[in-house]
Amino acid sequence: MNPLWTRCSADLLAKLISQFCTEGLLEPVDNRLDLGPASYSFEATRGGFGSWRVDPQSIRRTTSGILGNDESEAATDPIQFFVEASDVLGLDGSTIAGYVAELTSTLAADVRMAASAVPVAELLDLHHSRLEGHLTGHPLLVANKGRLGFSAADSERYAPEARTPLHLTWLAVRRGLAEFRGTPDLSEHAVIARELDVETVAAFRGRLDDPDAYVWLPCHPWQLDHVIRTQWARELATGEIVILGESPDEYLPTQSIRTMVNITNPMRYQVKLPLKILNTSVYRGIPSHCTLAAPMLTQWLHGLWSRDETFRALGTELLGEVASVTVPHPELSTHPGIPYQWTETLGVIWRDPVDPRLREGESVWPLAAVLHPGFTPAAIARAGTDPQTWLSHLLSTLLRPLLHLLHHYGITVNPHGENLAIICNFQGIPARLVIKDLVDDINISTDEIAARGNTPDTHSRVLPRKSWSVLRQYIVDALLLGVLNPLASQNHIPEAAFWSLAQAEIDRYTAAHPECAARLAATAFLGDSFGRYPLNGYRLTLGYADLDTRPPIPSTGSIPNPLHMP
Repeated sequence: MNPLWTRCSADLLAKLISQFCTEGLLEPVDNRLDLGPASYSFEATRGGFGSWRVDPQSIRRTTSGILGNDESEAATDPIQFFVEASDVLGLDGSTIAGYVAELTSTLAADVRMAASAVPVAELLDLHHSRLEGHLTGHPLLVANKGRLGFSAADSERYAPEARTPLHLTWLAVRRGLAEFRGTPDLSEHAVIARELDVETVAAFRGRLDDPDAYVWLPCHPWQLDHVIRTQWARELATGEIVILGESPDEYLPTQSIRTMVNITNPMRYQVKLPLKILNTSVYRGIPSHCTLAAPMLTQWLHGLWSRDETFRALGTELLGEVASVTVPHPELSTHPGIPYQWTETLGVIWRDPVDPRLREGESVWPLAAVLHPGFTPAAIARAGTDPQTWLSHLLSTLLRPLLHLLHHYGITVNPHGENLAIICNFQGIPARLVIKDLVDDINISTDEIAARGNTPDTHSRVLPRKSWSVLRQYIVDALLLGVLNPLASQNHIPEAAFWSLAQAEIDRYTAAHPECAARLAATAFLGDSFGRYPLNGYRLTLGYADLDTRPPIPSTGSIPNPLHMP
């Protein structure tokens, strides 16, 4: 077998065992799992939040031989392990098959990435849009590149690790079927003028009998071929939707696949587009309530940002979702019980680009980059500082604005590795935070807060109200568990020292903001435990049936908190 496949397969098996044990889906005894047809033994260490870290080279599979004797061999196959574990996990056949498809797709993508890997020193010099295609995906979700709906050719063309620029196709949708919304300073014509050159606009207008009777929007080429030309064939035939053609700019997908960054002109908007593929637990469409509310939500947050002295002093950047087009399906969107992947197929959100926010000598990279093998040591070496100093700057850059947003305003975002970016100063030391991907990821406290002012409550699905403990959990799951715990396991400094740095940031904020004492007590970031919300278990519990909504992740017990240091 291909040695690269064997290595990636062993790594994925180790991740699968690690995460399933961490989430309590499987419970090893003396580093051994008895699955019935076979048992698996391994060497592992324990980390923060009770996490398991299995050594890929140590896994062995044992079965009973035909003579009654045990036969043991090195194990590297995550597919075989998962199927053998399915009875213990209590899974039905369709869930087993669906998850095997996602595991296989993930493994194939991992092998493609390993085969085209570049030296870490080169990654540090890449523009953030090109760096995205080298990152390895969600650190906790095992099948993080499932992408059900993509063919092999699609993956080689449209996946981030393909690192292949693509052109977006523009559509014109007749008014009444489509609705444009923007922040108060943006009109449809202003967005089009920013996104398309004069010649392209003229060519597109020439393809319409009445150009102003239509709303224009870009579309992903995969979505055009697989969804628009089929599900929307009637509207194409009647002229309610007109395919205008490709725009000349080239784009690259980010880790989320559906968000595109313009590499021809990085000053133009980032573009978030629906894709009817299942990846990391949900179909990657865009709900109508999100496209409708995005500009309003951005305008509200910009109002808070512009008045806030802390955000100004920290230099925290908010990439607003400034304009959108909503195209609900004429029939399916109004009928109850329709699976959501059929009702979220056409629309767009335009997001501010990060490049215009950079100051002289600054660079920026997605937060997920810190987990890429070798990236953080290389960044520390280039900065010419010691690991503890560099990591302390990273933690302060992350935690100070997020703690302030939560405790001063009662607002939380979903701060995982895709939704945050780190701006480094001329020396290469983390200095400022970028927050993006706002709509549908913003939650606010049930307590009314004067500093927050009036909220745009007409869109309750976009600004759901949650208790302080639930608001806290977004930071716990997305940032502490999803980024900082894997980073701590890389042993740049001792883990206890790493968590002491994080604890110090919380202590520092607590001391500086006595007026938030009650809210800090309610979030209890330094408490002895947090709730456990198993991401992989959610996928297995949910199965692969068509659902009309994205259900919440249920809590299953608690996990110890490494920030709890009495």
